[in-house]
This record gives sequence, C-alpha cells and structure tokens, in this order.
Amino acid sequence: MMNSSQVSYFTLAAYFDTGNLKYLYFMIVLFLYIFIVGLNVLLIVVICLNRSLHEPMYLFLCSLFVNELYGSTGLFPFLLIQILSDIHTVSASICFLQIYCVHTYGAVEYLNLAIMSYDRYLAICCPLRYNTRMTFNKIATLIAVTWLYPLLACIVIIYWNAQSQLCGNTIYKVYCDGHSIVKLACSDAQVTNIYGLIASFGTIFGAFIFIMFTYMKILNVCFSGSKQTRQKAVSTCTPHLASLLNFSVGASFELIQSRFNMKSVPSMLRIFLSLYWLTCQPLFNPVMYGLNLSKIRVIGKNLMSNVGN
Repeated sequence: MMNSSQVSYFTLAAYFDTGNLKYLYFMIVLFLYIFIVGLNVLLIVVICLNRSLHEPMYLFLCSLFVNELYGSTGLFPFLLIQILSDIHTVSASICFLQIYCVHTYGAVEYLNLAIMSYDRYLAICCPLRYNTRMTFNKIATLIAVTWLYPLLACIVIIYWNAQSQLCGNTIYKVYCDGHSIVKLACSDAQVTNIYGLIASFGTIFGAFIFIMFTYMKILNVCFSGSKQTRQKAVSTCTPHLASLLNFSVGASFELIQSRFNMKSVPSMLRIFLSLYWLTCQPLFNPVMYGLNLSKIRVIGKNLMSNVGN
C-alpha cells in the first residue's frame, strides 16, 4: 500500500501494439487536432474582431470555443505522445494535471450550455426586457462563474485523489481520469466518492435540469406565439440542442465505461467510447454553429476571402 504522492508514474494499460499502424493513427489524430484548433481559433477571432458579434449569444459561444481548445489541449498532445511511445507510462504529476483538465473541461462545457439556454430563454420569452436583463456585467459574471466554479471545485478532487492510499498504478484507459485513481485506492474512498457525486450533481445534472426547464418555457412560448417567434426559436436553439445531445451522449459513454465492467466489449470500441466526448464535441460545436448561424457564416467567409486576397 502506498500514498499516491509516492507513486512516480502510472501505466496506461488500454494501449496495445499496433505495429507500423501507429504512424497512421498518429497522423489521423494530429490532423484531427489541427483541424479542431483551426476551426475554434477561427471562430474566436471572428467573434472578437467583429463588433456586430459582441452580443450575449456570441460571447457565450466564444467562451464555449475557448473551452473546446482547453479540453482538446488537455488530451491530444498527450495522446500523440502515447501513440508513438512503446512504453505507455505517464508521470504522476502529468496524470493528475490531465485529470484536472478533463474534469474541468466537462464541467465548464455543461455550465456554458446552461447559460446559453438561459440567454435563449430571455431572448425568446422576454424579448422586450432582454437588453435590460442581459447586461454586460451579467454576461461577465455568468462567464466568470462558469469557469471559476469548476476550476476551484476540481482542485478538491485532485487533492483527495493525491492523498489516497493506492494498491497499484495501472489505469485501464488511454488517458488519466479521476475515477480510475479511485479504483486503485486501498483505503476507504467514500469521502471522495460522495464529494464527486455532489460536485457532479451540482454541475452536470443541475445544469441539465436547468436547461430542460428553460426549454419547457421556450416551447410553451413557441406553441402560443407567432410563426416568426417559432422560426427564431428553431434557428437559434437547434445548434444548442444538438450540441447538448452530442455532449450528453459522449459523457454517458464515458460514465458507463468508468462505472461498469466493459471487458466483453472490443478494445478499439472501448477506446472510441472513452474518447468520444473529448474529441467529437470540440469538432462538432464549431461546425454546427459555423454552419447554422448566418452572422458567423457570412463574416467568416468575408474574413477568409480577405486573408486569401
């Protein structure tokens, strides 16, 4: 039995020998990472440089795209190194840093989707009071809380994981995550599990319930409102709902794999399911919003045309 502070490294046991195919996997993952970074940076630049996009909805989108960059950077460089490596080990400090990035990325994503649903609720259900209720100070406060709460709350999880008494150092995944460390604990991890459950409920489930509440209000207004109101709701809410569904499905895959025995599932499928929520969302969001929101699409085309000329 050893304290996790005495563990110098962890072994990632989900990797398997792919021979020369590892170079193909490396190029695929590298291309995907470059594509994700390029798309998200482009949309952040488009929003920041155009004053016509300095509206609440686009500022919240900018926060969402920044989080996609943050989550991707917490995974892809690490994944690229491990794909080329013959010995799949990671130092304890890097492992805990990745756990922190993964947990905060997920929490910020859900909270950001929650404040975006609140913004759509005010715009559709209270259009005459929207500008007085969604002020710049309120926008800044919502974005600050969206980021600060997960960043501070996850420090506690990392601290307790780091203090756990461990009976091993083998993680059966391709990256580090908090529940894998809890599984290695020899000592009673009840406190960590209870805190993790409360933190998860307060962020993921709390945000999800809040989103469902706002959409019930939006649907009520749409059914009783004009055709113009319904068209506005569909055009602005469809990308948000698609993003929420995509991320929830990916998070569910990760939750099922972490909590249940998945040894009967082929290893490649297990790896795909565990990576889905960290790879597809950063790619899905910029594509979805870039294609569906006309303002972003038009300004993005003009920016690319100017760069080309």
